[in-house]
Amino acid sequence: MANKNGQGQPGVSLAGAVDLGALKHQVDAEPGQQGGAPAAGGYVIDTTEASFQAMVQTSTTFPILILLWVPTDDRLFPLATRLAQVVNAQEGRIQLSRIDIASNPQIAQTFQVQGAPALFALLAGRPMPILQGLPTDEEMSQITDQLIPQVIQMAQKAGITGSAPYQETSDQGQDEQAGQAAADAIPPAHQEAHRLAQEGDYAAAAEAYGKLVQADSTDDLAKREQAKCLLMARSAKADVRKVRQAAADAPDDLQAQLDVADVDMIGGQIQDAFDRLLDFLAGHRDQTDPIRRRLLEYFVIPESTDPRLAKARRRLSTLMY
Repeated sequence: MANKNGQGQPGVSLAGAVDLGALKHQVDAEPGQQGGAPAAGGYVIDTTEASFQAMVQTSTTFPILILLWVPTDDRLFPLATRLAQVVNAQEGRIQLSRIDIASNPQIAQTFQVQGAPALFALLAGRPMPILQGLPTDEEMSQITDQLIPQVIQMAQKAGITGSAPYQETSDQGQDEQAGQAAADAIPPAHQEAHRLAQEGDYAAAAEAYGKLVQADSTDDLAKREQAKCLLMARSAKADVRKVRQAAADAPDDLQAQLDVADVDMIGGQIQDAFDRLLDFLAGHRDQTDPIRRRLLEYFVIPESTDPRLAKARRRLSTLMY
């Protein structure tokens, strides 16, 4: 969905931005108290700068809806309440992460927003802008009835099929509860690799997961997480437009095609990534080995029953032999 100014990217002046005129809408009550903002709980968490990287990492396991808001501005309470209701009804297939941009200005800068509210979807660490400014009734219906289910569907197609942890409603310790719930679900042998990934050191995390795979070749979870971390280490910070333009400008350049295939995988466009590399291999048989290695890495990310895998594997075998 485009923003109010017809743009598809963040970074513009927002409708509903916090300004002096907003002071009359401020409330003193804490979230969950009488007259205050709705409390976190269920599949709704509050994220701060301290827990931001951990939240981003969990978006490789389940999709996240990010609400950038100010929890003392009562104009935003209906929006936060409605989003929570819709997300909680999905029973863990998506999580709502609320971020107070007044208390966490660096996160607002990361998303290039100048005010609240702003809404993003987060899949495998990559944000997708949904809305900037207070939504109209029609926009709200579109978000709740169409867009949130579409985000969940995109995540599933990208192999992001985990469930968000359920939280008891509380206005204290929400970040700690979320972190503990996630830690409890991690195999003990994976704790160090998971910690590195949470801290954003994807290269070190991939190396740690690789050691787990060497120790136990049947550890499919380690294989999958290693592939995700390798992907994130290479391309999580890539400028998508530049990468796509480079691939269009140099259709015979192997690295350019590998880079854009990474972008497709991170964005959930798995079939596009497979087809791009297989099509390239069809016309560049001398590049078989790097293409094969990259595809084998991709193949462990979706669910093993994904029909796209069988089709891509068959075509790869045909092109190789």
